[in-house]
Amino acid sequence: MPVFDYDPPDRFVAGAVGQPGSRAFFLQARAAGRITTVGLEKFQVAVLADRLDELLDEVLRRSGGRAPVPAMAPAELADKAPLDLPIDEDFRVGTMALAWDPETSQVVIEAQEVTEDDEDDEEGLADDDRPEPAVLRVRLSPGQARAFTKRALEIVAAGRPPCPLCGQPLDAEGHICVRLNGHRPQEIR
Repeated sequence: MPVFDYDPPDRFVAGAVGQPGSRAFFLQARAAGRITTVGLEKFQVAVLADRLDELLDEVLRRSGGRAPVPAMAPAELADKAPLDLPIDEDFRVGTMALAWDPETSQVVIEAQEVTEDDEDDEEGLADDDRPEPAVLRVRLSPGQARAFTKRALEIVAAGRPPCPLCGQPLDAEGHICVRLNGHRPQEIR
């Protein structure tokens, strides 16, 4: 099982490539001259950012405000730069895990490669014969984690604007709105 371990990374960001509506989403870690890029879905980026904020808020709450966790992303840690090139996907993310390491006061993020268990079961492979999935493991300071979350939520929000009636994303050509029973507004001539 290849483990891409960054403790700590020089940079850890979420990013997207492409036009709204057809973007590809990535997590990218960089340190000591190496870069790991993993692909994932937009909802996975959003969930990771939300859960990361919740984890940090809970650590702060349980410590009675004494934990070294900033309430907001420190401005000096903001990263507005695009993803590092070339964008070569090392693997697609299936499952993710978050943890707080009280010994080091760091957040640990693990993104594990998607597995094809169903296909392996059909082929009759024993558990021992299955290859171990790749893992990206990143350890971040609480400030780095808040900065990651802020950027990730901005990336997710930068997609297609929502329909004012139903909230679904609008395409350049519009969309069939369920609130209008599937009808498009008639053009005025």
